[in-house]
Amino acid sequence: MKPVRFHKKVETAIEELDAFTKAALADQFQFLARGQSLGPPVSRPMPIVAHGVHELRLKGKGGQYRIFYYTKYKDAILVFHMFKKKTQQTPDHEIEVAKRRLGEMI
Repeated sequence: MKPVRFHKKVETAIEELDAFTKAALADQFQFLARGQSLGPPVSRPMPIVAHGVHELRLKGKGGQYRIFYYTKYKDAILVFHMFKKKTQQTPDHEIEVAKRRLGEMI
């Protein structure tokens, strides 16, 4: 089993979610920790951020969320960005924040 490591900003964002959404998110990360891959519509690759980055799509009581995670790190799955979806396309600002945070964690 591969551990899941969270960026401190993601930890803070997760703490603010309702219990239902937190539980759904925890279930998805348990699948990843066991080495299972998540496919569409739950997750999709995000090569615009980096090779090995995926976007987890989560619908909660507070809205739709996107969580970026990196699977190619040698000893952990890195969860480095989370935001509430407000537009059809991922905003450039969110992509830039994601790239910066991934760099911080690697």
